[in-house]
Amino acid sequence: MKRAIISDIHSNLEGFQAVLADIRQQGITEIYCLGDIIGYGPNPLECIDLVMKCDFCLLGNHDQGALFDPEGFNANAERAIFWTRQQLESGRGTPAERLRRWEFLGELPRSKRENGFLFVHGSARNPLNEYVFPEDIYNQKKMEKIFSLIERYCFQGHTHVPGVFTQSGNFFSPEDIGESYKLGDEKVMVNVGSVGQPRDGNRKACYVVLEDGALKFRRVEYPAETTRQKIYDIPELDNSLGDRLMDGR
Repeated sequence: MKRAIISDIHSNLEGFQAVLADIRQQGITEIYCLGDIIGYGPNPLECIDLVMKCDFCLLGNHDQGALFDPEGFNANAERAIFWTRQQLESGRGTPAERLRRWEFLGELPRSKRENGFLFVHGSARNPLNEYVFPEDIYNQKKMEKIFSLIERYCFQGHTHVPGVFTQSGNFFSPEDIGESYKLGDEKVMVNVGSVGQPRDGNRKACYVVLEDGALKFRRVEYPAETTRQKIYDIPELDNSLGDRLMDGR
């Protein structure tokens, strides 16, 4: 089995298309998405249409924010969510196509368990909203509670910072481990990074390939300047949402 695990596309069509092309080049046909298809970026409808072709997708907090009222978002993220909702309601497509997107988002689950693997957007404790940052390895109580809910391996997104958390209290960035990690007896949490808005100082889109008990982080170049200009051209999207794409912050 060879599977691509992606997350946090955030309406970045250029980043998503580049990642899908990279996945195809490796002959991978199975794709899991861990949520946040939309929010922040300029192409929510196109990204939803592409995600519908994936084998499985979870609900992210921005996806939920577009469905209901956004809670806990900063001002720029909230404005982007309301603009995204407007696109879902009256944007490109026939009424049937718009309804199909709404129904797709509304039916997305919050987690998936599969043969010792857990897939969530946020964390095992709060699949939708809890952030697990690299510095949380120093919060022993938090990490113990989360790991107690994991059977073996958990894959997640949400922070846009890729890496591997071990139950023994370590965090390894992709650079620390040569972009690859062999799953063993120890419980781990794997953050697969972000397709559409990386935040680890690397502007390239990020995702994970899982094959035969080993994972590999993939970084993919894409025309971020094109995405930034699209954001500039939409008054409801703050320019900072485009600027941050250029340096991966």
